[in-house]
Formats: sequence, C-alpha cells, structure tokens
Amino acid sequence: MDGSAETLIRELLQRWRNDPASTYRSWFLWEERLKNFRSIRRGVQQVATEIKAGSFGVTYRGSSLETVVHSIAEQRQLFKGADHAFLWKPKLRIPDIYEDERNQRAFGHMLDACVCCDTAEHVLAEIHRIDAIKIKGLGPAVANILYFLHPTIAPPFNTAIVRGFNALTGANVKLGRWDSYLAMREGMLAFNCSFRDLLSNDLGAVAGFCFDLGNGLYAPPPRSEERTVREAWEADLAKVRLALAPQRLSEEESRTHTEVQGWLRDLGLALGYRVWIAQNDRGRAYGSSRLGDGCLSSLPKIDGHAVADAVPLIDVIWLNDGGGIVAAFEVEHTTSIYSGVVRMLDLALGGGAGSLHGLYLVAPDKREGDVRAQLARPAFSSIGDLNVRYLPYGALSEHRAAIAKFGDGVRALEKISHRLT
Repeated sequence: MDGSAETLIRELLQRWRNDPASTYRSWFLWEERLKNFRSIRRGVQQVATEIKAGSFGVTYRGSSLETVVHSIAEQRQLFKGADHAFLWKPKLRIPDIYEDERNQRAFGHMLDACVCCDTAEHVLAEIHRIDAIKIKGLGPAVANILYFLHPTIAPPFNTAIVRGFNALTGANVKLGRWDSYLAMREGMLAFNCSFRDLLSNDLGAVAGFCFDLGNGLYAPPPRSEERTVREAWEADLAKVRLALAPQRLSEEESRTHTEVQGWLRDLGLALGYRVWIAQNDRGRAYGSSRLGDGCLSSLPKIDGHAVADAVPLIDVIWLNDGGGIVAAFEVEHTTSIYSGVVRMLDLALGGGAGSLHGLYLVAPDKREGDVRAQLARPAFSSIGDLNVRYLPYGALSEHRAAIAKFGDGVRALEKISHRLT
C-alpha cells in the first residue's frame, strides 16, 4: 500500500470513528455489547451439551440454538438477520443439522471444541474439519457464533461485510464458502495490523468498518490519484452526516437505559439499601454526575466463578447492610432479554443469593408479551421456581417517588410489578 492510499484510508477511519452513525460508535463502543459475550458463550455451551446428550431435538424453533442465535441477531445492526442462516428450510432441507444425526453431532462437536479452545490454530482446525464434512446449508454464517467465542480470532461474516471488504481491498470474496471466509479473515488481519492504532484487537471493529462500507454509509478510498476523483470522494464523505438521523433513536435508547438505571439507583438508596451499578456502567453521565456516584465501589465476595463473573454486570443490585443481595434488576430497553436472564440465573442458582427477595426485568410497558414469550423457551426452564417479575417503565416512573417516601423496602415493588414465573 503506497503512502497516498494509506493517508486516504486513515482519513476515512478517523471520520468513521468519530461519526455517531457508524457501527464503531453505535455498536462497537456500545456498553451492552460487552455484557453479551459471556451469556452467549454459555448458551453455545448449552447447545453443544444438548447435542452431545442427544436431547437437542430435530427442530430449530424453540431450541437452545434459536435462543442463542436470536440473541446474536439482536446485537444491533451488524448482526441483523444472523438467524436466517439457521432457520430450517424444509423444501431445501437446509441447514442439515436438524434431521441428520451425524451432521448435528459434528456441529455440536465444533461448538464444544471452540468453546474450550483458546488459540487461533484450534479454531481454524475446527473450521477446516467442519468444512471437510460439507454439511448442506451450513456455511460461514457460523462465524457469527464463533465471533462471540473468540472476538480476536474469528470476525463476523455477512453480505454487507463481504461487500465492504471487497470494495476496500479489491478482493473477490464470495458468500457461502468457508475458504472465502478464511481468505477474508487473512485480509482483515493484515488490514487490522496496518491500522491497529485506529481499530482494535477485537475484530468486530474492522468487521464493522467493512459493514458500513458495504452498506454504502461510506465510499472506499479511490484507487485513482486524479485530483478530481479525490475531491469527489471527499465530497461524498461530507454527505455522511446526513445519515445521522436513524442513529438518533439508538442514542435515545442508550439514554433511556441509563435513566432507568438512575431511577432504580435513587429508589434503592432512598429505601435504605446499598446499591451496586454494573461495573461497566458506573462512569456513565447521569444528570450532573455519574451513575455510580453514591454506590458501592466493590461487591462482597461471592463464591463460585460463574456467579462472581456474572453479578458485577447486572444493571442494578440492591444489598442490605450485611452485604446480602436483596433484589437484582436488568433493564431491557430494546435488546434481547437473553443476557440479562442468564446473569440472573447465575445469581439465583449459583449460591450468591441467600437473602434475595426478587429478580426484576425492567422494560417498556409494551415489551411484556415479548418478555413472557422469551421466558417460555425451553432454555429458560430452570427459571420457573424463581421469583422473576416484570417491572414496566410506566409503573416505575409513576410510583417511584411515592415508594421512596412511603414504601416498606423492596416488597413495595411487588404491587407495581407482575410475576413472570
């Protein structure tokens, strides 16, 4: 790459990083993204375990795989449609991992091996192994699962990413083939190495850049050095500001999530509880201060690795003076409830909730039906005996001041919430 081309790419990357409409700002730096890795990893392990035990079944709908892939598909725009490749298409009999037991077990083996391994060599070996089997309809869309297991090894893969990568590099990567995916991966690694200071070890950043190019948010740098061509390209870059309107909704969504966390923080403090804010949300601006102000800076020691890893990421926790967890809240504005429920399950079933009174999913009023439908999935069968409740935004907004003034602890929330299990 000559100096002129590198300069143009650096200019484009700088604009991309600073643009609120880019996937870098709206997804890669999105705090909720980081919370989803562990829960998706756990879900993938459950799929592998069920396949190994012969209890996975022969359908996609209602399976543990649907739960995991649906959660991935809701990770904002980059993964929209990620579930399409796994939907059972009976006329084509693809992907052939539901009715063919050998293929299903091979797929489960790949997932299990990739959950357990930690090197690029092992991940690539599993990709080559599954490719050699030639399972009909099962292609590199699986990389969208692998990304959440190994974000520094396996980049995501979809039409827009491929289109953007080809436009950026002049390559001719095709969809649907593992060898094309691996060729794209090598190209991404080389590009990422050249511009590491503007990207990340996490390959989601470079994939997001290609995604935005592939969707036409930006035009790739011109290969011609003619002045008029470069001036036209720079004029096109200036127009990307017109694309900010769709992103404003996402920014509003993030603000609302923080606002509701703030309501729960203030209510917990008013009721005399000690309050914990998720460790990667504590520094968010809230009013004229930070969301974590006045809250615990550390949690009491909790036994069990799963619990210790999950609990610090729960949106809001109320604790008594003895350090016991009284209530846990997950705010689910628009994203899948999967990650939040997994963290609550780890808390309730992992031995860290001896004084726990309730688990609350806090969401917009209109989402109750969606929440109930999600909890009805077989993947959440173990939640049936727990006191999980739905706390709608409207009721919390209307009654939080009165509860703070007259409420008798966390039990007051039972009057404005609905039992889900």
